[in-house]
Formats: sequence, structure tokens, C-alpha cells
Amino acid sequence: MAEAYGKLRAPDGVRFYSAGSSPSGLVNPKAIAAMAELDYDLSAHQSKSLNDVPQIEYDHVITMGCGDECPFVQAKRRIDWGVADPKRLPAKDFVKTRDAIGQRVDALIAELVVA
Repeated sequence: MAEAYGKLRAPDGVRFYSAGSSPSGLVNPKAIAAMAELDYDLSAHQSKSLNDVPQIEYDHVITMGCGDECPFVQAKRRIDWGVADPKRLPAKDFVKTRDAIGQRVDALIAELVVA
């Protein structure tokens, strides 16, 4: 969802990638439904592993609550948002997580635009 928000809201030249340490290859149907409410079609996406994104040094790497289990990704800046995996949440709580991620993405974009 963070990658989708980035694609929806980031200015030209700012790219968002999303990957996980243990992807299933499928996007959670609740994520697809939650993003559809914002007119974004997440159904064409796949969950990706870290090997599926460019192997570069990123300006920012955002983790979402993996703590000490986070794999190493080269980055100038690392931020942990502490977002719990919503996959087992009911749809209404899943939407709350979607909105929290969206607010954080908006704040990051605002920070990038100012810098």
C-alpha cells in the first residue's frame, strides 16, 4: 500500500518500491479492496522480495515494524514506522492501517519536496 500511495502522490522523479523478506507473491485481497476505495487498482501488483527491487543505495528505506528481523538494505536514511502487519485484521481495521500508511507517505513526500 505504501508503494501505491507513493505512485499516487509523489512528484515526478520520486520512486517508491515495496518488498518484503518473505513475500507470498500475492497481494492481500483486503489491501486490493482498501486501495480500490481510493481509486487505485492494486490487483495488478505482486508482493515482491527484496531481490526483486533494484539493488542500489536508496535515499530512504522505510521498514514497518520488523525490528531486529529486518534484512539489510543499503540506504542513506533508515526509518521504522512500526506498522503492524494488518493481514489478519478485519476490513475496517485494515482501512485504518491503510490510512496510517498514507499519512506517513504524505509526510515523507512533504519532507522530500522541502529538501
